[in-house]
Amino acid sequence: MNSVHVLGIPLYNKTLVDAVQELRQDVLAGNPPLNRCMSATGGHGLVYAQRNPDFALLLNRFYRNLPDGMPGVWIGRLKGAKNMRRCPGPDFFEAVMKATASDNINHFFCGGREGVAQELKEACRVKFANQHVVGVYTPPFRPMTTTELQALAAAIEHSGADVVWLGISTPKQEMLAEELCKYLKTSYVIAVGAAFDFHTDRAKKAPKWIGSIGLEWLYRLLMEPRRLYKRYAVVVPLFLWYNLCEFYYFCTSEKTK
Repeated sequence: MNSVHVLGIPLYNKTLVDAVQELRQDVLAGNPPLNRCMSATGGHGLVYAQRNPDFALLLNRFYRNLPDGMPGVWIGRLKGAKNMRRCPGPDFFEAVMKATASDNINHFFCGGREGVAQELKEACRVKFANQHVVGVYTPPFRPMTTTELQALAAAIEHSGADVVWLGISTPKQEMLAEELCKYLKTSYVIAVGAAFDFHTDRAKKAPKWIGSIGLEWLYRLLMEPRRLYKRYAVVVPLFLWYNLCEFYYFCTSEKTK
């Protein structure tokens, strides 16, 4: 429901406004379904999933994968999802924080370097008038142990959080989301990548017009060439190649029907 497959991954085929409203309505209904994992998935995640079948299966188990970049949206539209719009993780985070500022919906931040999650809590109070952040946590850079995951889940449950936000990086944040959900009773757990750094002004977001033409990756590469050049040197050509192959197969299959 509400998805179109791009490189084998179901991407949300509606708008950012729709995604925000659906989350808000679910939580306010007072009976949110058990542990809804969500991700904001762009070219990096889609290519990684092609090369790592276990990660592809993980994303297919998620409740929802928001299309983080325009290339995924373009492919989705070509496959018939005419109402599909880009839903970047940082924009979705901002929209939810604004939309729930006056609601009885609590948030928990998990991610970033030491102190970033606490800075984000203050940024949300100042920028978005949202004072419903009930907890923060800085995860270790290594995989968390079972004991640590249980302790984190207990802290989230004790805080009364309805939505847990993960700001690490792909694929670590998606794997952490699924592992954490094993020990949570009920919550949205949403992986939003660089949202923590963007909204604490540690990194600069690309102007919207750059994102709308599918070149946010280039903007980020120019901002952080040393950290990102290896990633995009692989991701960009592979994303194009994989989609050309899939689209050729898609068109050929349609002709033979």
